[in-house]
Amino acid sequence: MKKVLYIGTAAVLAGVVLLGFALKMDSGEQKSSHKSDAEPDITKEEPKISAEEQIQELVRQAKQGTTPNFNGIAGKTTAEGVEQEWTASGASSETETGTYTEYPERDATIGTRGGLVFDIRYAGKDLENIHYKDLQPTLGDPDEVKTFQDDTHDQLIWIYQVNPEYQLKWILPKPTNSTPNPAVDHIAVWTKVETKEEQMLSKMTLDEKLGQLFIAGIDGTDINEASKQLIEQHKIGGVIFYANNVDTPDQTVQFVNSLKAANQGNPLPLFTSIDQEGGRVARLPKQVAKIPTGAAIGKTNDPDYAFNIGTALGKQLQQFGFNMDFAPVLDVNSNPNNPVIGDRSYSADPDVVSQLTIQTMKGIEKQHVIPVVKHFPGHGDTSVDSHLELPKVNKTLQQLEQLELIPFKSAIEADADVIMVAHILLPQLDETYPASMSEPIITSLLRKQLGYKGVIMTDDMTMKAITNHYGLADAAVHSIKAGSDVVLIAHDPAKTVAAIDALKAAVASNEITEQRIDESVLRIIQLKQKYRLEDKSTKNVNIDQLNEEIETLLK
Repeated sequence: MKKVLYIGTAAVLAGVVLLGFALKMDSGEQKSSHKSDAEPDITKEEPKISAEEQIQELVRQAKQGTTPNFNGIAGKTTAEGVEQEWTASGASSETETGTYTEYPERDATIGTRGGLVFDIRYAGKDLENIHYKDLQPTLGDPDEVKTFQDDTHDQLIWIYQVNPEYQLKWILPKPTNSTPNPAVDHIAVWTKVETKEEQMLSKMTLDEKLGQLFIAGIDGTDINEASKQLIEQHKIGGVIFYANNVDTPDQTVQFVNSLKAANQGNPLPLFTSIDQEGGRVARLPKQVAKIPTGAAIGKTNDPDYAFNIGTALGKQLQQFGFNMDFAPVLDVNSNPNNPVIGDRSYSADPDVVSQLTIQTMKGIEKQHVIPVVKHFPGHGDTSVDSHLELPKVNKTLQQLEQLELIPFKSAIEADADVIMVAHILLPQLDETYPASMSEPIITSLLRKQLGYKGVIMTDDMTMKAITNHYGLADAAVHSIKAGSDVVLIAHDPAKTVAAIDALKAAVASNEITEQRIDESVLRIIQLKQKYRLEDKSTKNVNIDQLNEEIETLLK
């Protein structure tokens, strides 16, 4: 039954009276003005609530999951309930932990997550009665002390675990020589609220979690025992199709359907992925209408046309039952001798690449297909094909920021869901490992410096850029340690099994914590939920109708 929040003026006043805050009268106020001349003129002072009493009352309320002005309960009251009773008149902001909405007229800020209130912040004037030196004598030492500092705040946060469900946080300015005993700025009552995705994660076994970190290549043009084992026994997160998996339109659809059917017993649907960029990188059956190269799109310099290209790509994949496309290519074609990118790139101008690839990405998304932008931090200035050997780009971070990183920054600002990391050695950033295995590049640069919060995926780990220099299973483990969420092993199911086993051994030996695994699996769950992926079977494609639709889009 939905918890309904009732917050009215009478309720707020009742709470204030209960706390005794309304009893703080001036000493000159009289109880009654109706006295006879014969009665003595007795003036009574209303009792003032002490800081200790006020602290104890706030703790009492916190143990029940509330604050003085809030009749709801943290962890139980819905966001909808707050919206029905209160009108937000301040800012609303999205953070990593939840959505925070300001209610200045209520002296409150409410944090919601997963549709529930989890953080209630109260900043009433009555808190000015409580000072820094009042807290510890009344409450004892805090369970945890944190600090917060920005351009306008330099604060202490004293955290008390008032019961197993709730924390009470006291936020006050740091004491200084001029203000050694500052008053409390605000309080917060906090409880843990799991999102739907976190609840799904908590129910998964370690084997189910580890499998989600892999997208695997499969053999043949129909499901076989090795493919079944990858899905049913090793719980892989997804599959990738290549040209050798594709024959006719009907065969392709039935193959995808059979893999989805094999996944029915697993907690999450499969990523069904393929390289469908257009031009020479097109894996769908030959009967499907061709899509122009990235370079051809770039020459038009037309954002609407680029969007239509993305829509066409997404429409093609969606019809065949695929839900993930390894496109578009964000590499800037700055090296004319590049043997692997060439006309896959939209332009040698990073601004053109940015504008057109983002539109292509949005077109793919419109068809409920997940675009994977690639190849971070930029494969355009390489002279070696990473399928054959490990390329080396001796550029500084500043040089990358002036060219290669520009499209990726644009993609991050446009909420790209997945970024693929290349097998490129950048010794100015990491002398030892290629980008796909590099913590300085994946975690320090992409996650922290560029602020990317989506899924990070490696390029195919069976490419010789990796296998000529590293053991594949060890490379997969190292990539996860460096910050990757998904490892792509596009050929030979046995290699995927070996990598999963190596990762499981790394967790068992505490080389990698299960918490680190959970971070990646949660991102994967969130992505699959965002696109509402399902393992539903797909009908055979009407090729003539599909091609006609594509041709109309591309005119």
